[in-house]
Amino acid sequence: MSRRNYTLADEGSATAVLLGAVLARLPSSSKRAWNALVYSSAYLSLIAMAEVVVVSVLLSLPPSPAAIVVGLIVFAVYTNDRLADADTDAVSNPEQAAFVKRHRDVLYVSASVAYGLAVALSVLGGPVALAITLFPGALWVCYATDWIPGTGAHVRRLKDVFLVNTTVVALAWAVTLTFLPLAFADDVVTTPTLVVFAYFFLRVFTNTEIPNVRDVEGDRAIGVLTIPVVVGVDRTRWILLGIDCGTAALVVLAVHAGCVPAQLALALLAGIAYSIGVTSLLGRSENARLLAKAAECEYLVVFLVVALIVVFI
Repeated sequence: MSRRNYTLADEGSATAVLLGAVLARLPSSSKRAWNALVYSSAYLSLIAMAEVVVVSVLLSLPPSPAAIVVGLIVFAVYTNDRLADADTDAVSNPEQAAFVKRHRDVLYVSASVAYGLAVALSVLGGPVALAITLFPGALWVCYATDWIPGTGAHVRRLKDVFLVNTTVVALAWAVTLTFLPLAFADDVVTTPTLVVFAYFFLRVFTNTEIPNVRDVEGDRAIGVLTIPVVVGVDRTRWILLGIDCGTAALVVLAVHAGCVPAQLALALLAGIAYSIGVTSLLGRSENARLLAKAAECEYLVVFLVVALIVVFI
């Protein structure tokens, strides 16, 4: 191992130790709140809401309930996914699996209520908004289940199929993030809309595969074929870095074509630079779980830079 790799691994370990020390000093009530925020996927809802705000700014759309609807959808879908995979997650993420099993009934009811509220709010945006709201839930059924309703027949889950699994996740969220605010605004699809869709598709694809590095042993044991399982962690790092660079090229081309304002493109490029930093640590840091959480914060970086640009420029 090179000296540089050793240093990066050390940094990841030191960060994990520091985070663990901070959490250990928190009062028990704060720890419970933190666990509920992270293990229930509530924090992903907040990140998704920030993404919708970014989309609205990029496409010059007015404020709408779209951010709330997306937040509710993300909470419902990811909570249900964690409930469905609680047994297999016990290998790769035992603390989360234990939390989910302990609060199974509350999480199930909360997820059901969240999706119901999302559907009710989406009606305000019309039939297109309603269809987009139902889209991630329908895809999740195909993604996570191995049975055909009403037939009793079993098929291979999309979640287990190489590349199809990540593509389905990226498609579901790119469609929802991009087109739901557009539907609420009753606006039309334009070239900038397609650029934003492509950007989020590539970003979600990358940020879906990064946690798969953490789960590689568990996924291999249950037959889930992800990029790290098929090609190994080192090659996965280079593939994802290539996607990062490709996304950066897309943003630059979009600015050149006048599809994205140059100042807002800086926010997107800042997020990509952050992602490159996280991705470069795959296979080099001892704390893959921390890297997975760090990758999900890319959108918060973009959101903060967009907020600064809107306020000061």
